[in-house]
Amino acid sequence: MHDYTGWIVRSTAGRDKDEVFCVVGVDQERQRLLLCDGKRRRLARPKLKKLGHVEALTDEGRQYDHPAIEKLKQGQALTDKELRRALAAFRAKEV
Repeated sequence: MHDYTGWIVRSTAGRDKDEVFCVVGVDQERQRLLLCDGKRRRLARPKLKKLGHVEALTDEGRQYDHPAIEKLKQGQALTDKELRRALAAFRAKEV
C-alpha cells in the first residue's frame, strides 16, 4: 500500500461522513488509513478507515504546505494542537 501520510482527506462513509481528517499513518496489514483531526480523533487513538471510504483533498498533485503537515511527513512528533491548527487553516483556505 502506498504511503498516504500527510494527505488531507474527507470521510465519505460512516457516522463521521463529510469530516476532514489528516492521514497520520497506514496500517499495511489491514489495508487501512490512520486518520486524526486533533479534536475528536486524537493522535493517541487514530481512526482506522478503508481507502475507499475517503476522498483525497490533497495528494501528490495537490500539495498542502503547512509546517505541521511537513513535520508529520518527516516523521517528527506532532501535537494535537498543531494538527487542529493545520486543518483549520486548510478549511479556511478551501472555502
